Order: sequence, then C-alpha cells, then structure tokens
Amino acid sequence: MFLPITAAYIDPSTTSIVITSISGIVIAVGATAAILWRKAKKKVATTLHIDENAHKEVEEDLVINTEESTPVNK
Repeated sequence: MFLPITAAYIDPSTTSIVITSISGIVIAVGATAAILWRKAKKKVATTLHIDENAHKEVEEDLVINTEESTPVNK
C-alpha cells in the first residue's frame, strides 16, 4: 500500500544531458513553429492577393563600367 522510501543519486552528467535535450527540443519546436507561421502567412497573403512589397522603396541597380573610366596607355 505504501511505497518504500528510496534514496537516489542523479549524476551531474545526466542532468546536463537532460537539460541539453530539453533545450534542443524547445529550439526545434520554436524553429518549426516559425517556419510554419511564415508559410501560413505567405499562403494567406497569396490567397487574398496582398503584396507585402507594395509600399517598399526599391533602389536602382548601380552599374560601374570600369572600361570607360580607366585610361588606356598604348
């Protein structure tokens, strides 16, 4: 009916492994949630025809032509 009282020793390396495993699981779940959230957000924006780049400024490409600016001595 009653459980016997037992003394148990937990090795520090075991604790380290448990903490590392738990933190790895938390990071993996967080990364998966972030990826799924980004995919869902993109899917909703595509379905509703929302362009997330509509109000962003775009800089023009800068092309440097070195042949014209470099003098040639022949």
